[in-house]
Amino acid sequence: MSLKDLHTRLKSRFVVMIILLVSTLRLTAQDLNSNSPFEQYFDKALTYQHQNKIDDALKVLKKAAQIAEEKENFKNLLDTHHRFALLYLELDQPETTEFYWDRASVLLKEIEYPYADAVHKFIEARLLFKAENKFQARQKLEEARKLNNDKNLLNNILLLEADIFAVLENYDEATINYNALLVNSDEKERAFLATKANLGLANLYLQQDNPIESTKHAEAALELSNKHGYYREILGANNFLTKVYENLGEYQKSLTYNKNMTFLKDSLFNIEKVKLENRTAEKIKFNQQSKTIKEQEAKIEELNQSANRSEITAILASAFLTIISILAVSLFRNNQIKLKTNDLLQTKNSELETARDAAVMAMEAKTNFLSTVTHELRTPLYAVTGLTHLLLEENPEEHQKEHLKSLKFSGDYLLNFINDILQINKIDADKLEPLSIEFKLKKVLADVVDSLQQNAKDNNTVIVLDYDNNIPLNLLGDPLKLSQIIMNLVGNALKFTKDGKVEVIARLKEKNDDNLRVYFEITDTGIGISEEQQKNIFDSFEQGSVQINREYGGTGLGLTIVKSLLGLFESKIHLRSELGKGSSFFFELDLKSDENSLDEVPFELTVEDFDFDGLHILIVEDNKINQVITKKMLSKKGITCDIANNGNEAIDAAQANAYDAILMDIHMPGISGTEATVQIRKFNPDIPIIALTAISMDDSLDEFYAAGCNAVVTKPFKPEVFYQKIGENVFKTNVNDGV
Repeated sequence: MSLKDLHTRLKSRFVVMIILLVSTLRLTAQDLNSNSPFEQYFDKALTYQHQNKIDDALKVLKKAAQIAEEKENFKNLLDTHHRFALLYLELDQPETTEFYWDRASVLLKEIEYPYADAVHKFIEARLLFKAENKFQARQKLEEARKLNNDKNLLNNILLLEADIFAVLENYDEATINYNALLVNSDEKERAFLATKANLGLANLYLQQDNPIESTKHAEAALELSNKHGYYREILGANNFLTKVYENLGEYQKSLTYNKNMTFLKDSLFNIEKVKLENRTAEKIKFNQQSKTIKEQEAKIEELNQSANRSEITAILASAFLTIISILAVSLFRNNQIKLKTNDLLQTKNSELETARDAAVMAMEAKTNFLSTVTHELRTPLYAVTGLTHLLLEENPEEHQKEHLKSLKFSGDYLLNFINDILQINKIDADKLEPLSIEFKLKKVLADVVDSLQQNAKDNNTVIVLDYDNNIPLNLLGDPLKLSQIIMNLVGNALKFTKDGKVEVIARLKEKNDDNLRVYFEITDTGIGISEEQQKNIFDSFEQGSVQINREYGGTGLGLTIVKSLLGLFESKIHLRSELGKGSSFFFELDLKSDENSLDEVPFELTVEDFDFDGLHILIVEDNKINQVITKKMLSKKGITCDIANNGNEAIDAAQANAYDAILMDIHMPGISGTEATVQIRKFNPDIPIIALTAISMDDSLDEFYAAGCNAVVTKPFKPEVFYQKIGENVFKTNVNDGV
């Protein structure tokens, strides 16, 4: 080989490297500035596609492609190629689909775009399925599912997977997928996906010799497609029902659907329309292919011109490549040394990570188990407490009233136990955070003392509040958690004190500007705690001994909750006690004073202030027993109501009717109460929505309010709280005007 040939080859390689480098930098810069609102084009094209307005859909996508090319927005251009490919799939033109798929492949090599990678594999799966390569298609769907979690894409993957299962006669898996799509919450294609799922189920049940279920789903698909103008699906459903009813011998129905189908073919799918759509499709395809050829010719011309540059460029290229090679070898050697040096550390890290993962999995398993158990117990407990309340209001016999009161006490006891377990579980899982809001400490302590006076009288015990008036009136902190701490400590003291005294003490220990430290102590003259028992008294389910547990009852979780809640405030609980002489629990808490706040006269409404007669409310609840109980509780106040069994029914009912409020269950199959609330808020932002939920570990009150709920009532609820929340939210405008 001559020196000139060598220089020529080196020069060509150098030029190619520079072009690739510049292209990469250019793509990166464009990616950072890509914020064009292309979604409206894609959504419009999708709507036209479902309504069989193919000509309009193609024009919209062509416009999107032009804008993307003018702005050099490669991600949006890539998305447009994929939309063209999917549209041509609907037109049954696999060759044109592959043309746009290939163009997208070229762009994917240049930019990193996980969503486009997922769509690319989804289109490949559809092409494979069309070519009857079912197992390869399923593999591509799995790859697409792992690349991106876009809801619309995942729902379409679910639909194609169901179609594959149906062809493979795996009816159980196909049925699961189709049923999941019947209750999908897809913001772009909710109704269309449900229509396709109904058609899929209709075919499945027909293959399994179940024409009743088959026609039910086919008619559901026809109803949805008529409502939304899905003309291809209208035609398909009419054709399907024509054949099925003919086979069933119901010729009148078969004739009706056959007439519908004939009318559709004559009006919607006439020859002129198909010709127009094909001309538009072919024109766009021809223009795109011509443009691609011109781009390739321009690149070839550019490379030919670069081949005529001076020999100096070739020599510089040779030197540049030599330096790069030397650097690459040096980097490789350094990397090998680092790999050998870090090998032992990596091994040890892997062992530690394995041990850590095992511990985390064990903790998560415990947390999930307790969360599931406490949540599942709340639902039947709602039936117990609700029915007990209703029976007590129906003037039972005296001997029945005693039994019902015992049942109510047992239900309340079980609810407190469940709440304690859920509280500890939330603390262990770092689900609780301390608040910083304005409150009056003296009122918080007085409310706790007042609420426990009846318990004290039952034990012939006196509760005394010893409060230091040097403590500022208005403070900043978390009154709810502080109230729970004091409530547990005083309740624990009352449990073990008879014919004695319980004292609640609050003292100002330090004050520095707005920062202060308050000392709290709860003392009692009860049975006391031995030194041996004090070691474990703050552990879960510990009450000192089995004998104490049997005599005094309880779960032994109160002090555990106190210890955990104080940990949130970086404080500790301390204990002094002596057998037979009582106990003293004490701790210190850092708070802030809020001297600038104004005292407000409290204004509280009671249930009697509300006149519920004539209200009309929607109950969204999937549990039949809960529906009956809630409806009866409302009817006792003169409230009429409708029932929605799931989120989809709730959305439809809220659109079709006027309600004074909606009682929304959160945990339901299909669309959850949170998702249903979001959908309702899109067309009705003002209606009061009250969440009724057996709240679990993963539930967040902030999430409920962010979705659009006005209030949250946890199941099982006290009737007075239930009525109060309804009154506050339905009549809040009138109430506010009167304050």
